[in-house]
Amino acid sequence: MHKPLYLSVFVSSLVSVPVSAAERALPTGKQDEATTPPNIILFLVDDMGWQDTSLPFWTQKTKYNRTFETPNMERLAARGMMFTQAYACPISSATRCSLLTGANNARHRVTNWTLERDKQTDEKSETVLLPSWNWNGISSVEGIPNTFVGTSFVEYLRRSGYHTIHCGKAHFGAIDTPGENPAHWGFEVNIAGHAAGGLATYLSEKNYGYDKDGNPISLFAIPGLEKYWGTGIFATEALTREALKALDKAKRYNQPFFLYMAHYAVHIPIDKDMRFYPKYIAKGLSEKEAAYASLIEGMDKSLGDLMDWVDKNGESDRTIIIFMSDNGGLATAPYWRDGEPFTQNYPLNSGKGSLYEGGIREPMIVSWPGVVRPGSKNDDYLIIEDFYPTILEMAGVRDYKAPQTVDGISFVPMLKEKGSTATRRPLVWNVPNIWGASGPGINLNCAIRKGDWKLVYYYETGKKELFNIREDIGEKKDEASRHPKLVQELSKELSRILRARDAQRPYYKATGKVCPWPDEVS
Repeated sequence: MHKPLYLSVFVSSLVSVPVSAAERALPTGKQDEATTPPNIILFLVDDMGWQDTSLPFWTQKTKYNRTFETPNMERLAARGMMFTQAYACPISSATRCSLLTGANNARHRVTNWTLERDKQTDEKSETVLLPSWNWNGISSVEGIPNTFVGTSFVEYLRRSGYHTIHCGKAHFGAIDTPGENPAHWGFEVNIAGHAAGGLATYLSEKNYGYDKDGNPISLFAIPGLEKYWGTGIFATEALTREALKALDKAKRYNQPFFLYMAHYAVHIPIDKDMRFYPKYIAKGLSEKEAAYASLIEGMDKSLGDLMDWVDKNGESDRTIIIFMSDNGGLATAPYWRDGEPFTQNYPLNSGKGSLYEGGIREPMIVSWPGVVRPGSKNDDYLIIEDFYPTILEMAGVRDYKAPQTVDGISFVPMLKEKGSTATRRPLVWNVPNIWGASGPGINLNCAIRKGDWKLVYYYETGKKELFNIREDIGEKKDEASRHPKLVQELSKELSRILRARDAQRPYYKATGKVCPWPDEVS
């Protein structure tokens, strides 16, 4: 029953997509001619929490920073700038769609995870009906229901002369929609990218999810890695080797490259990467914790391998490297395997799926030789849709006219330490969905962050919570009752932005009425 997926994704894996002269002539953003465009590597990790690293993105090291070993993240930070308040969406699909289109998740309406065409992934509720959100993801063309249509920043890079490479997890559109294929988003090379938001297994001994006849036994089977089946090579390593081959090819093209290295790590299943697993058992971690730590170090090795390639090929002075995660660590109790937590985001509250800090605050590093001061740190906030205009500005691509509204704001001034895009700027999230887990800040809510303050509003109950993030990073102290005027002001601003972006809300089953906006609840 899964052969249509296999056929639709296999043919696009590990191939270059020819670009015609007519395509090259399409309207494009003009490129600054004064300087040679830099190479850009965007290294995005899946489900990596703010604490899943030896590099502290806080004022102090925690026991989690002392548990994990990520020397290459430390190496990258020494070359560039750490961001301590980098935000994504609480769920993978929402983040990746905001990244690719530059639209806030309230606008593009991919507010839960996508997989199969025309199938909603939400859990059911006894009290509310969920809106018709964009469960088919994003698309570069009209005609597919429940999609958000836009042009990716990758397409503008391609039109401006970049060689564009996708490696790893895509998760932009549902199966059998145009958005599932990275080639439709401007990537000339696609390695293993398809509709699924996770993987069946990291193990080559299990053919990454295929049977001995080459048929996928799961919708989450990784396509395009057949040469590694049965070799004992972990999926993270296989993807890294294919990315390095693609870079070798790109080097011969004599044009700048953009590599989107989108690892499936550290998403479940928590398989053991035996290159690193014994080390963590020796440290005294449980089997599950050691397996998770091995996933993290395997991901970090991949980052180091890419940095080594850049150095050895004489590209260090002209290559930007951006490190980011797509949502918080999976510290949500129903998703612990065998009843045992394998990661925590403490001191942040909650994890993946939540609008509390543990679900949306991510580790982020940017190295930009000659521009970003080595070993620097930025404590101002930004959000995932900001990557769209930022990367285009880094590449010198200007005057592009995207058909969709780009909500992101370039954080290049922050990289150059010439200003902050966080000043007086609110960040907004909308989740009118039921992801499937339960816990703090999860499901049927929206939120706004402005300055030090953050308001979380729950559609179903009308409850509002107010936190001072600077003073209370763990969101333990609800200040709503102490600052009613501020709650009112933030409720008004959150509602204004959500209305302007045509955001969605759930409905009450009993009355059929839509749940109120935050400013409609006193």
